[in-house]
Amino acid sequence: MESTDVQEILGIGRRQTYELLKDPPFPVQRLGGRKVIKVSRDAFFRWLEGE
Repeated sequence: MESTDVQEILGIGRRQTYELLKDPPFPVQRLGGRKVIKVSRDAFFRWLEGE
């Protein structure tokens, strides 16, 4: 999933999303330098559920 998905699910703004993704508790992959950020869907939802 992309950073915009995280933003939509959490109902937060772009700046807050990037702050969260700077040092996340879940795996983040940066593609094309820093332009595209991919987040592991499974890890994100485990984090969201408090695991």
